Amino acid sequence: MDAPWLDHYPNGVPAQIDIDRYQSLADLLDQSCRRFPERTAYICMGTRLSYRKLDALSRQFAAWLQHKGFEKGDRLAIMMPNFLAYPVVLFGALRAGCVVINCNPLYSFDELKHKLVDAEAKGIVVAENVAATLEKCGRIDSLEQTIIARIGEFMGPLKGRAIDFAARSLKKMIPAWSLEGHQWLADAIKQGKSLTFTPPTLTHQDTACLQYTGGTTGLAKGAIISHGNLLANLTQLRVWIHHIISDESPETIITALPLYHIFALTVNCLLFVSLGACSLLIPDPRDMKGFIKVLKKHHFTCFSGVNTLYNGLLNRPELKEVDFSPLKIAIAGGMALQGSVAQRWEEATGTSIIQGYGLTEASPVVCVTPLTTPAAPFNGSIGFPLPSTHVSIRDEHGQPLALNETGELCVKGPQVVSGYWKHAEENATTFFDDGYLRTGDIARIDEKGFVFLVDRKKDMILVSGFNVYPNEVEEVITRHPGVSEAAAIGVPDDNSGERVKVFVIRRDPDLDEQTLRAWCKDHLSGYKVPRYIEFRDDLPRSNVGKILRRELRVPTDAHQPAHPANIPD
Repeated sequence: MDAPWLDHYPNGVPAQIDIDRYQSLADLLDQSCRRFPERTAYICMGTRLSYRKLDALSRQFAAWLQHKGFEKGDRLAIMMPNFLAYPVVLFGALRAGCVVINCNPLYSFDELKHKLVDAEAKGIVVAENVAATLEKCGRIDSLEQTIIARIGEFMGPLKGRAIDFAARSLKKMIPAWSLEGHQWLADAIKQGKSLTFTPPTLTHQDTACLQYTGGTTGLAKGAIISHGNLLANLTQLRVWIHHIISDESPETIITALPLYHIFALTVNCLLFVSLGACSLLIPDPRDMKGFIKVLKKHHFTCFSGVNTLYNGLLNRPELKEVDFSPLKIAIAGGMALQGSVAQRWEEATGTSIIQGYGLTEASPVVCVTPLTTPAAPFNGSIGFPLPSTHVSIRDEHGQPLALNETGELCVKGPQVVSGYWKHAEENATTFFDDGYLRTGDIARIDEKGFVFLVDRKKDMILVSGFNVYPNEVEEVITRHPGVSEAAAIGVPDDNSGERVKVFVIRRDPDLDEQTLRAWCKDHLSGYKVPRYIEFRDDLPRSNVGKILRRELRVPTDAHQPAHPANIPD
């Protein structure tokens, strides 16, 4: 397929990128710390960490790791929320040549143990409020070092909301865990101050992370993400936003998404470190009231989030008290951005949301909507493929399809990983012979090169042989003024194979099934209209707030409501 998007790129955006500016992610940090030593790199709960301090602390931790026998390629797990300790540990590990395994602090002990055993982790840095989860894992043969980070690490005496957060978090601990042979992070870094650090030779081909993914289809597997993959992706994004955001003046990005998630790791952490920018870390964005209080105290120029985060903020009346005048760019990823949310955000803040699309196996960003002045109206697309990125829409047999035909979105580029750790059989089914990654997403490309994501292949609902894409149904339902959020799934049906069921969080408590179904009939084909509507106070979500449809699905023998609506096929 040709690349029609290249003819419509914003001015100044090249078709290809050069990633030779940095030898590795360690080199990226070295260059930023030399250029911007006095700039603030991170803010968390009122405490600032400069690039000079980030440089010193991460170097000390790298020296300690080497002293403890960590060599290039050894795996180090990190399990903590958005504390100041996270970037210190991350960059210390990368500087020492370690491979980072990012772990969600909400993991069960089974999920954590699987990753530590599968990755053959040599060490783990774990936040004290979730150390009990590690204790429940029992003995792990490869694990030689357990380092515990206190909630207030590098933050001085806790006060105000920091104390409240610590108190809530520590209540979740087992009161007396006793991890054998553990080391406190503060002590390790203190020891590292007097130790010699010898930087290893790192190249683009060296592995930076094992980022686990694919838990919806079985046990999670580690995507092998190289230094070159991440450097390519942050470079692609940097040239995409260069005319709005650059390193010429200090920028501040709101980092509410967890840094252990690949989206925030690449965008908020690595990209903005390359710009000498500041990340304002939000440890608990689910506390919307506290989150907005933080927003009111700071001038910020960038914001990243998922659709549910933007929607949650827009539903808070206090948001109108936040000063959005410095905001230059708002980025959405992780799930489909709904048009109603995009419109409400622009009305509330005066800034459009640009939507990105990606997946862990692409480090993660593949497409982004173009940044233009004035902003282009929201068209529902995920934008254009980034520079040096090739996309192809293919059928079940891997044959490329024409423009505007719907098929599987396949990707090739310098940000795409080489494969999965210890899963050669997965590599064979995930990549075509010509190197294109099969994303599992259904999409189409129009004449201008805009990519429109239709839905996840595995989430597609089949009603009497007709494809129904949950995103389309959810988009229609959330346009109703009485709806806050919605999730659509397929449920078994003896006559049609499947029927559409939606789970709805109401904005208007008086909204009923009849009214909402009438709305759907006005905007959807008959077979797409939900047969079942269930109102809920909340929906299951991932660690970044993405609604988990898989947890809403019911077993095939589950009982359905006794009086389904009479919807024609």
